Amino acid sequence: MPFQIPADLHPDLMPVAFLLGHWQGNGRGDYPTIDAFQFGQEVGFTHDGRPFLHYFSRTWLIDDRGGEVRPLALETGFLRPQQDGGVELMLAHQGGFVEIYYGKVDGAKIELGTDAVVRTRTAKEYVGGHRLYGLVDGELLWTFDMAAVGQPMQSHIWARLRRA
Repeated sequence: MPFQIPADLHPDLMPVAFLLGHWQGNGRGDYPTIDAFQFGQEVGFTHDGRPFLHYFSRTWLIDDRGGEVRPLALETGFLRPQQDGGVELMLAHQGGFVEIYYGKVDGAKIELGTDAVVRTRTAKEYVGGHRLYGLVDGELLWTFDMAAVGQPMQSHIWARLRRA
């Protein structure tokens, strides 16, 4: 069934409406301080009629055959489009940090960079991130670059998700 924009969608959400729904797929990760890995992911972008999207993501480590090995990251937050084409993203993570991102919507592409990262005393060092989301041939592609544990900003994880 083709994607349809909900009748009760707040008009401010039209630029990011392509994100709505539930997405599933696989990705890869790498960073100088860890071994390369593959992961599965489920993502949801939902709305309740107000001018923001609720975001939730769950990832899990997968083996070479695609089998689930163990849970990885959870993140949840809110995507808030702005009248000028800008967008704000607030995320909280189970690992003990919260991020504030600012960015721009350009058609079916969203690019964001962190403005602030706040960590608990027990969280690993993480100082900044850059995210890119794009709709390509009906699939949601995304990347996440990060600066953490003494490393400069660089590629960390990327995935290709299909609307579920």
